[in-house]
Order: sequence, then structure tokens, then C-alpha cells
Amino acid sequence: MVIVRMNAFSSCHSRVLCAGVYSWKVPGPSPKVPDSTPTMNDQSKPKESALVEDVLGRAAQAAAIFNQLDQEQTDKITEAVYKEGLRNRIKLAKMAHAETGIGRWDHKVIKNVIATQYVYNDIKDLKTVGIISEDNLTGISEIAQPIGPILAIIPCTNPTSTALFKILISLKTRNPIIISPHHRALASCRETVRICYEAALSAGAPDDCIIFFERASREDTRALMSDRRLALILATGGESVVKAAYSSGTPALGVGAGNVPVFIERTADVPFAIAEIYKSKLFDNGTICASEQAIVIERCIAAQVREELLRVKAFLLSREQIDAVGKAVFDADKHVMRGEIIGRTALEIATLAGIVVPGDTTLLVAPLDAIGPKEPLSSEILAPVIALYEADSFDKAVNLCIDLNFYGGIGHTASLFSNDDAVIKKFSLLMNAGRVVVNMPSSQGAVGGTYSCIPASFTLGCGTGGKNITTDNVTAKHLLNIQRICRRRVNQRMMQFDNSLYYDETATPEAIEMAFNRNY
Repeated sequence: MVIVRMNAFSSCHSRVLCAGVYSWKVPGPSPKVPDSTPTMNDQSKPKESALVEDVLGRAAQAAAIFNQLDQEQTDKITEAVYKEGLRNRIKLAKMAHAETGIGRWDHKVIKNVIATQYVYNDIKDLKTVGIISEDNLTGISEIAQPIGPILAIIPCTNPTSTALFKILISLKTRNPIIISPHHRALASCRETVRICYEAALSAGAPDDCIIFFERASREDTRALMSDRRLALILATGGESVVKAAYSSGTPALGVGAGNVPVFIERTADVPFAIAEIYKSKLFDNGTICASEQAIVIERCIAAQVREELLRVKAFLLSREQIDAVGKAVFDADKHVMRGEIIGRTALEIATLAGIVVPGDTTLLVAPLDAIGPKEPLSSEILAPVIALYEADSFDKAVNLCIDLNFYGGIGHTASLFSNDDAVIKKFSLLMNAGRVVVNMPSSQGAVGGTYSCIPASFTLGCGTGGKNITTDNVTAKHLLNIQRICRRRVNQRMMQFDNSLYYDETATPEAIEMAFNRNY
């Protein structure tokens, strides 16, 4: 069946993209809002399904049209969205900070830059339409096909940057995307979608290539996740959201928790290591899941590390203060960090904990001996709070890192500062982490594009250890179905081989192999 594509510019000033709440539109003639109430034929369906029917119906139409675009048209759309996202980097950062109260707006600007400029430069030359490779020797050609409508779950920690990133990689692969934001980031995500959607339409994208889905209820979200018309869920957020995505029956690319250990090994440049950890842990007040959660050091450099921490205005907590901060930042009953402390400053957290620290304190450091439920600060805390462990030897330090990784961060990221290549390799072989970042700030290094050459991404896979399907930094290549044309290539060895040997019970594997390879 051939679907005739409507002129993308004919009504680009009268389109609506919001689902649930149609709260904005491009100036111009009033659009006809899709009816979200059940018709006479829909009375047997729950009311929540009407919203899902509307959203997925529009997304499916967009997918059918998107499928007909060529590479040049697709790249034009992607470039237009990237430029408009980058142009609005400051506005969106300030909106996200004002709405959520999380982190720092100036650091969110950099996140928006990474999500647009850095991501775009990673994917702009990627072939995502038609034949993308041909091998005359094997006779295999590969064809890139879009996968279909994608649901993107957006967290409140990095709302605009995550939305920008997911929109770009979806449009580059000709997949309509449905943006479902955290309830704390509705306005900033809605504006992000509006900006990107207008840019996409102006470059020739189909209607409803980006849809804003304001989650009216859990039932709506569950129905959307499990609908067969949805191709994929890009799930970034808390454990419950990711688990729901993986339990929906729809293919999902999710993330895991990032209880990231950073090992400062004895050959490391300690002042440099502490400075790099600061760049990461204090970036947007520690809201990136790849930020360091515990510093592990060998005892022989402990004094130097503590001295350096104090020099950069860290505050080393006493045992009583550790307990107070632990109660303030961690919900022991639910076994999770408290949402209200995410992205707060060290001073704000100290106040919440009822402890007095110097007014210039930048980081709260908790010297610990144990890992587990009895030590809440050995868990992932997305704020300027970090644990500190000392070990008598390299092996014991590595064991601590492994234990920390397994206690809520398996498969995610591990960080190492060392100038010994043999140590770097040994450490990396022992860690169950999708990314081992060496001599760099962990947050920026793991996200990619700044201190490392891995693809810039705001969805960091944690592999099977973290209950994810990949350890990759998820990007556009993960949003394609690859068809393969396999041309006839006869295996000459098989044709010349005496197949009767397969039926000879006395023929050994060595004899079969020798006969198979004869004359080659």
C-alpha cells in the first residue's frame, strides 16, 4: 500500500501536538482538536483508552508518512530541530530549574548543549535511510528501517536535555516520538516539545512526529506502554518507571541506578583527581546518575586525599553527622533517596539534617567502613554528598568498588584515577560496569562528548547486570530495524566435501575438519 504524503507546509500553522491537555498551539487558524471522549461505539472501553487511542492513532499516521522520507529530507529535519534546540538552550535551562527546583540553571545550559550540539555532531553523518551498507564479497546488503512510534519517559532531573536528546535521535531515524515527562517538569518539557515540533514542521516533518503526552493517570501510561502499536519505550527515570517499561511487553531501552565508585589509586595525581571529581559531583548539584557516589582510596594516600578535600571546601562528617545526613537524604523504609534532596546544595542538605557546617562548604563527605542498608550514604545520592572509604591494599580497594557497584549500581559506571596502565586494565576487567572512565570526571565522561569519545547520550545502558538489554550509550543506531539482503554465495568447501563422513560413526571431529579444509 502506498500512502500519499500530504504537503507538510500546507497547514503547518494550525497543528496541535499536545495529548491530554491541548494547552498550546502555533499561532494561526484554530486547529480541530482530536476528540478524546469515547464515541457511541467506544462505550465499552474505559475512558482512559480514548486518550491512548488518539495519541497512538496520530503517531501511527506520522510513522506511515515518515517512512517515505529520504535521507536528505530526514537530515534537514534533524538539523532544523538541533539548531532550534541549541538556540533555546538558556531559556529551557532556566525553565527546567525554575519549575523543578533541581540543580543549577547554568549547568543545565551545558546539558542542553550536549543534548543538541554534541549529539547532533555524533549522528549527523549516520545513514538511517535505505541501503546503509553493501558487501560484494559476502553478498549482504543492509537496509535501515524506522521502528515506529517511540514513547520517551523524561525524568525531572534532566528534563529538557533528555527530551532534546530523545527527540533528535528519534527524528534522525524517522520515528515519531511521544514525550511523557515527570509531573514536576511538565511546563519545561511542553515548551521543549513545542520548540522542536515547530522546527521539525518547518523542515518538512509530518504532523504529529512529536507528541506531548501529559500523563493523566497511571492507567493511561500503562495502556500506552502495553499497546501493540507502540514500537519502543525509551525509559529514563526512577526504578519503578524503568521496571514498568520492561514489564509492559513492549521492547524497552532503559537505564539502571548508578552507585558509581571512584578509585583513586596510589599512582594517581591526587589534586587532579579531586578536582575532576568536583567537576562531576558538583555538576548540576550531582543530578547525573553517572556522578561519583563513593571515593575509594588506598590508605597510603589517605592523608593527602583528606587534605585536598578540605582545601576545596569539602566537609568531613563525624559519625553523628553521618547518621543525621543519612536520615535526611535517605528513606530507610522505601530504601531510596528522598526526592526532595535531589539536586540540592551541600548547605541545604546540612540544614535539612540539622547540622552546622561552614558557609562555604561545597561537598559533604562521609567516611564509612561498611556498605549496605545500615549505611544509607553508601547508596546512590544525587546531590553533593559522597562516601569515603580507605583500604589497606589495591585488592581490598577494588573489592570495595565491586561491592559498591553491586549495591545499587551494577552494570552502570565505575571511575578510576591511575597512571599505571596495568592497574587500569586489571581494575576494568574486575568491574561489572558498562563504562569504566579513567582520569576524568565520571558524569561528563560517561555521558560522552566532552572528556571521552563514546557517543553523547542521556540514556546509559547497564547491561544484563542492571537488567538492561545493552551496555551502550543509547543513540540513533539503536532506533533502527536493519533488514539484510542475502545474495547467493555458495560455500565451495561444503559443495566439495564428502557428506558421507557425517554419517560415519567412526569419523572423528579432527578427521571431518581435515576433510572439510582439504584444498584450502
